[in-house]
Amino acid sequence: MNKQKLQEELKQSMLSKNELKTSVLRMLLSAVNYYEIQKGGAGYDATDEDILSVIQAQAKQRKDSIEQFQKAGRQELADKETKELEILNSYLPEQMGEEEIRSLVKEAVAQTGASGMQDMGKVMAALMPKVKGKADGGLVSSIVKEALSS
Repeated sequence: MNKQKLQEELKQSMLSKNELKTSVLRMLLSAVNYYEIQKGGAGYDATDEDILSVIQAQAKQRKDSIEQFQKAGRQELADKETKELEILNSYLPEQMGEEEIRSLVKEAVAQTGASGMQDMGKVMAALMPKVKGKADGGLVSSIVKEALSS
């Protein structure tokens, strides 16, 4: 996913008068621009990986908001955030299933020779390049904890 593709998608959603998608893409492009400014000012162009991490951050924000709105009894706001999250997820790579993550965790534990919770950092360091963008970090972390505590 690159910035040009997002801008093209924005144009298409504006032409098709899809207000929600237009709004989400505008917000996303704004977040990408902000990221570029933080990274290196006007001359910095976000890489595909940078854009992926911005999309993931925006998706995580939506998940957190949905949870908060549901706790507060504001279902209409939770529904709006859910729709935005669906659009953001369409720009992320297909997410790994729990079984696939578990098998990668087993490999990483074996590869690093991890024997307990003190080795969690080593296991996560070996694992994250394989799952980055394809799995929720919280889920990966909990599976690693589970594997190291047994």
